[in-house]
Amino acid sequence: MSKKAISGEVQMFGQSTESIREQYMEGITARLSGLEMVVAGILSDCQEELAAGDKNEFRDQDSYEAKRRERIRKQLNVAKFILFEMIEAKRAGESKYIGESV
Repeated sequence: MSKKAISGEVQMFGQSTESIREQYMEGITARLSGLEMVVAGILSDCQEELAAGDKNEFRDQDSYEAKRRERIRKQLNVAKFILFEMIEAKRAGESKYIGESV
């Protein structure tokens, strides 16, 4: 994969898609509980990040808010990436997720 493609992935997800597959899709939570729980965990983390933003009094408001929004945006993109991978696998008849089609 080219450096430009990896740079785009890092800008979108905060990491490469290869890293997402390794860390999230092949991780222990995915193996034990399924990718659905991985996505639920990511969304839960985003909720916590949103709620915590209002409680942090030790910050430069503008800088902190911009970084927080960026972290949340990237995590939401990771969740969407995993969902799209699950959908593609289901369409290809390879998925054991979303309706257990295989």
